[in-house]
Amino acid sequence: MDFAAARKVMVDSQVRVNDVTNRELHAAMGSVERERFCAPDRAFSAYADVMPEITAGRRLMLPRDMGKLLEGAEPKAGEKALVIVGPYAAAVLARIGLEVTVQDSNADVFAVTGEALADYGVQTVVAPLNQPQGEGYDLIVSEAAVPARQEAWIEALAQGGRLVVVERSGPAGKAVVYVKGKEGVSRRELFDAAPDVLAELAPQPAFAL
Repeated sequence: MDFAAARKVMVDSQVRVNDVTNRELHAAMGSVERERFCAPDRAFSAYADVMPEITAGRRLMLPRDMGKLLEGAEPKAGEKALVIVGPYAAAVLARIGLEVTVQDSNADVFAVTGEALADYGVQTVVAPLNQPQGEGYDLIVSEAAVPARQEAWIEALAQGGRLVVVERSGPAGKAVVYVKGKEGVSRRELFDAAPDVLAELAPQPAFAL
């Protein structure tokens, strides 16, 4: 399979046509080898309009959604970024010029993607998803959806930092951007999306007498 040709078709037919206008992002998604970030037996589907499996419980975001999410994040070279459950997004941001760490609670993800991440200069961390490693991030991104607002992720942002993630509690969710300011946190909705929800972040049931 000609992955380079498939990569160009993905950018032209799934990303550009969906109002993603950032040329640096086009170039990064057009050069990062997406096939290296999914299970080897799913590499053939890396550039299709699907969410190929990385390993059990983890899949890549749709290319269209990934492009729109990162455009909403407004990444800038030199910024410090944390990507939670998103090895492909981490590599794309690193190609743009950010200093990137990717965190996952499932070490099997890095057994599949670790070599590629190292090639793109991305640091990897295995830790619970509700405990972001480090602080003072300019940008935090997740390729998977969350069932509710993640306060710990917002706390890990620097002032002026952005969190982009899909919030989903039903069949479809909303991609949103949070911006941490001096006087609080703002939230803005970006587009509809339905990536897999991180069940481990679901609120614990409360019992009352």
